[in-house]
Amino acid sequence: MRSPLLDLPGAVAAEAPDADVAGHYGDLFAEQRALVRGEAVVDRSNREVIRISGADRLKWLNDLTSQKLDTLTPGQWTRTLDLDLQGRILHHLTLVDDGESVLAHVEPGAADSLVAYLDRMRFMLRVEVSRADDLAVLSTATEDFLVPRSELPEHLGRPLAGLWAYEALRIERYEPRMGLDTDHKTIPHEIGLIGSAVHLSKGCYRGQETVARVHNLGHPPRRLVFLHLDGSVDTLPPHGAPVIFESQEVGTVGSSARHHELGPIALAVVKRTVPVDAPLLAGGVAAAQEVIVPPDAGRNVQIDPSLRRRIR
Repeated sequence: MRSPLLDLPGAVAAEAPDADVAGHYGDLFAEQRALVRGEAVVDRSNREVIRISGADRLKWLNDLTSQKLDTLTPGQWTRTLDLDLQGRILHHLTLVDDGESVLAHVEPGAADSLVAYLDRMRFMLRVEVSRADDLAVLSTATEDFLVPRSELPEHLGRPLAGLWAYEALRIERYEPRMGLDTDHKTIPHEIGLIGSAVHLSKGCYRGQETVARVHNLGHPPRRLVFLHLDGSVDTLPPHGAPVIFESQEVGTVGSSARHHELGPIALAVVKRTVPVDAPLLAGGVAAAQEVIVPPDAGRNVQIDPSLRRRIR
């Protein structure tokens, strides 16, 4: 659904899959700084929301997805993954329980397939699953909240930042986005979701065998990296652009953005064996990498949370 906030003077629509919300409102870097200061909110109403109600909802979701949810308290936000049998990521849910229902938002276009899968898995349990098209997602730099979609026009008068500002800060935080920084083969270890969206000791769920095998015995074949891009180049490498090391393609660019302090930055997924200090070319742009997922991830090696960037 097209956001009414796109009708603001100066609003410029983002690109697909975010064309229904504003990429910016006229001053990208000022909007980023306002977000960092906690003075602005971002319209992310193109994200789709689902509602899961019923007395068995938390235990049921706990059994189906990767995060420990059976002890989730009302108002506590968390993230979980829907994996396939091979442990590959199908859906990434950001969710909260309000005491009566679980409300989860997912990428644009992902709700129907998720609802269809969850509906097939209800069996005789006391759960109901539906789209919640009456709700819209708004975000600060680090927090999400849900508002009735009908109330979006009421936010026309408050300080707003476009999605491009939010995305720049998301990349700075090393946070991958499904469909942009992942593909149909991505497993959680490759992009650093162990802990934040995957609980390693909560019990069985679909895809858990792969998660446990990689964690205890092996390494993921690829790893997520943060790229500092050459600021003298006018363009950003597009999504899907090849990452080159010593004339060989070793990965692909996911998200890229212009940051108000760091300059042009990106996330990319590369082969695990690429040296961590190797200079790279990302879509033809020179890039220096920062380690997000270390090459020895797996085999009980986890990402040190202190390595993750924090919004200043």
